[in-house]
Amino acid sequence: MGYRSIDTAQSYFNEEEVGNAIAKSGIARDDIFLTTKVWIEHYGYGACKKSVEESLKKLKTDYIDLMLLHQPFGDAYGAWRALEEFYEKGILKAIGISNFYADRMVEFASFNRIKPMVNQVECHPLNQQIEAKKWNDKYGIQLEAWAPFGEGRGTIRKGCRLCKRQRRREPGEGRAVAEDRN
Repeated sequence: MGYRSIDTAQSYFNEEEVGNAIAKSGIARDDIFLTTKVWIEHYGYGACKKSVEESLKKLKTDYIDLMLLHQPFGDAYGAWRALEEFYEKGILKAIGISNFYADRMVEFASFNRIKPMVNQVECHPLNQQIEAKKWNDKYGIQLEAWAPFGEGRGTIRKGCRLCKRQRRREPGEGRAVAEDRN
């Protein structure tokens, strides 16, 4: 089946390459979950609208499954109003925030017409975001992890019991570690 969830961002400067790869893949667009993020230099109502349209063009799609505001800085409220409009038109299937600490997440949930559906934060075994998860749950916002394996830092693999078990496997054995929850 391959990798069907793609997370990119304007600040990664690869939306066009991602769009080209999706187009060349032969995989139906509705079989891919596509996330991208608006960068802070594109915050404010008008700038955000333009940047979403540019992302759609670069990604060669007429909709985005999840659009996030990448950081809690600048005119995030103006940008959010633009995302709300795209969401109401069905161009953005879900809208959310990224890297928002609990206090800013609560503000966004409380003072916007449409509350964020997702808060994407760094979350992995060494940074579990337990308090953030409580606040997200309280406001009905799904916490989504970025760097769920610690961005490939060796400290995760060295300290993780599941990973230690995986390293003992023979090269030909299956590679999934999620099966072992003991």
